[in-house]
Amino acid sequence: MSKKAIFLDRDDTLIEDPGYINDPDQLKLLDGVPEALKELKQLGYKLIVVSNQSAVARGIVTEKVLGEIHERLKQMLAKEGAYLDRIYYCPYHPEGVIQKYRKKSDYRKPNPGMLLTAAKEMDLDLSQSWLIGNSAGDIQAGQRAGCKTILINRHLDSTKLQGNQPNPDYTAVNIKEATNIIKKSHGHINNNEATANRDTTSQAESLPPAEDTQPSVQHDSQTFEQTRQTESEIRQATHNQHEMPNSKTEQLLERVLEQLKNMQRTDMFTEFSVMRLIAGIVQIIVLFCLLVTIWLLMSPARQDSAVLIALGFALLFQMMALTFYIMQGRK
Repeated sequence: MSKKAIFLDRDDTLIEDPGYINDPDQLKLLDGVPEALKELKQLGYKLIVVSNQSAVARGIVTEKVLGEIHERLKQMLAKEGAYLDRIYYCPYHPEGVIQKYRKKSDYRKPNPGMLLTAAKEMDLDLSQSWLIGNSAGDIQAGQRAGCKTILINRHLDSTKLQGNQPNPDYTAVNIKEATNIIKKSHGHINNNEATANRDTTSQAESLPPAEDTQPSVQHDSQTFEQTRQTESEIRQATHNQHEMPNSKTEQLLERVLEQLKNMQRTDMFTEFSVMRLIAGIVQIIVLFCLLVTIWLLMSPARQDSAVLIALGFALLFQMMALTFYIMQGRK
């Protein structure tokens, strides 16, 4: 019998995302993650991380260190009594600087490769599974695999998905709310099954099955759709009711932080520059010339001409370093 699973993105879903993580000490669990995972496990789901890790292709982290990071994540969860069944990651990126990993991959979200592989290896029923993530790529991967999807949108920002990007089945502010959504859906399904069983028994005793079977199915479908619409309306009304006057300021600050994070990521994988390397070497020579100048000034047999020559070389090399820096910037 096939099993069901919860597929989880890693960064900004389970752990804080300061940029590209390249050290296990940078890991920090988001609030409520262990408790949410334990509740999902109690519902009978396999818990599987599916994460794009282009930092490997970009040369920011090795697969060995990435393995240590994931091992630390398992240890942190285990201390709280929560456990992951498996972790899948994609180290490839078409613009990577490491030749081995510079390629397109069906594993890289929004492609569903990691989910399909997990389903094959672990005998999973994707139609009974969920994907929880914080990006359009996560949602697309889940939908392409046939899973139900929940978008983690910490500030309910309508710009999180734009254009022709697919809409998730549900939206949550964090994994705790996502877990509650799954629990409600799980309970609703069980209640419908119990109701259907009672209706079937009643029909068998009193009415011809052929006359009542179709109306019963239609009623359950309408009830489920009405429940989903009601949940959506309640969530929206609650959000509007509790919106504070400074919500625009909070959203602006959040966007500024997101922009700074993106700038940090860009700086971390700036391409190697020969001009910058030469400029750095010349700058070291400048420092050496200045040290020689200081030594000559402190010498008992100080010669002014030697001091001036050393300063002249320092100035010359400093101009060369600046030139190389400028040339590098115009590349």
